[in-house]
Amino acid sequence: MRIFKFFVFGLICASIAFCQDVNQQEKAVAAIVADWFKYSHPDVLLTRILKTYSLDGKGQKSQLKLVSVFRDKPSSKDLSMAYAEEFGFKVCDSVEEVLTLGKDTLAVDGVIISTEWCDYPVSPTGQVMYPKRRLFEDVVKVFQKTHRVVPVFIDKHIADNWQDIIWIYSTAKKMKIPLMAGSSVPVSWRYPPSDVDTHSKLKEIVGISYHTLDGYGFHGLEMIQCLAEQRKGGETGIKSVQCLTGQDVWRASGKLYDESLLNMATCMVRKIPEGKTLKDMVKEPVLFVINYNDGLRACLFTLNNFASQWTAAWKYEDGKTDSSLFKLDDNLSTLMHFANQMQGIENMIITGKPAWPVERTVLTSGALDALLISKSQSGKLVNTPYLKISYKPNWKWKQPEGVPQ
Repeated sequence: MRIFKFFVFGLICASIAFCQDVNQQEKAVAAIVADWFKYSHPDVLLTRILKTYSLDGKGQKSQLKLVSVFRDKPSSKDLSMAYAEEFGFKVCDSVEEVLTLGKDTLAVDGVIISTEWCDYPVSPTGQVMYPKRRLFEDVVKVFQKTHRVVPVFIDKHIADNWQDIIWIYSTAKKMKIPLMAGSSVPVSWRYPPSDVDTHSKLKEIVGISYHTLDGYGFHGLEMIQCLAEQRKGGETGIKSVQCLTGQDVWRASGKLYDESLLNMATCMVRKIPEGKTLKDMVKEPVLFVINYNDGLRACLFTLNNFASQWTAAWKYEDGKTDSSLFKLDDNLSTLMHFANQMQGIENMIITGKPAWPVERTVLTSGALDALLISKSQSGKLVNTPYLKISYKPNWKWKQPEGVPQ
């Protein structure tokens, strides 16, 4: 009898160990990139799967396994061939092959699409036209052919125009494809570690951005939206947008934005030299104005020659204010804000549930398209009834571990 009990106990232990091994098994991932070169987005994201999250082989190991890569526009700087030889993944000639590995069935558990920093044509409104819809369509065709879907992450914005944005989003919903996109800025460090109070009505947000309007302006919009969506009642969608430039930006003070909030946001960036004003330092300001359906207004300033970080200040209906600097890791050897983003991607692929709402990036992508249309029309107000997208996020910001460099 005792021998039988030991036998049963041994079977149970073996079963538990087997289940643990299955649960801990690495998930196979396919990467669809434009060009994988040093410090490109594919490099700062995908290399963490190969070389641990700290990129030095000593950090946290990923639970993902990169099995295949498709390159849409590789250059002489491409690293994927050398990495394929070192780490054993396959470089493929088509999206179908990268997902099936040449077989009749889907061979991966997740897909990462990252095309940033590659030379593609620019739209009339100034956006780089990355082939995100084309690549996503190719992924969908394989899903339909194999009768199986897996999570998909699209790096940064969903697409550069509303037609492609809504097609990708609607197709994912229809086919029940877990879809996630967006910037690394929302998951970065914050100093002070502030967030919008979910129990309070929000009146206004003022944010600071810099550099390009499409690439970096998108990051600024993601910063704005990850705050806005936390307000009491959740997200209600965007009613209209407007883009002002030059002296029109300063003339809008007190009409479209609260200058005290702008001062709060700029103070976290740098001190204005004595005898100077922000107007003196920024000769070509750009202002993105976002009007939400519930009355919230957000203003994102691009202040080149002054700002080199993203900051935000916000005011509640009761007059209380708060602010924070969204801090990234400036150390090129680590760039750990991308590790924070990659952790969210990994969690989605493992669980099948997006780590943050894709609706956030549907709104920021659509708003950016409309804002640049407004800019091309000399600051005309653009109504956006199609951005009436409501959601309550299941995501809540937490201060990441460690300290950015």
